[in-house]
Amino acid sequence: MSRKEFDASRIRRAKRIAARYGLTILTAEKIKVLGQPGGHALRDDKSFKIILGDEPKPFSATLEDIEAYIEKLEAGEE
Repeated sequence: MSRKEFDASRIRRAKRIAARYGLTILTAEKIKVLGQPGGHALRDDKSFKIILGDEPKPFSATLEDIEAYIEKLEAGEE
């Protein structure tokens, strides 16, 4: 497995791309410490509104969800 396939690498890459669009990826670190899977949320930097990962509960977006949303932004679909 190459390094670019590790979750840490994927999240760093996604954060760089999201920053170009004025977005921040938030990660629920506390949930990971408790042994439950940690999730993510995508926040608009101007309004501080969560635009992905807030429904049905906070930090419910997976890394794959975040990447898919960012890919749509890159393609000009969002």
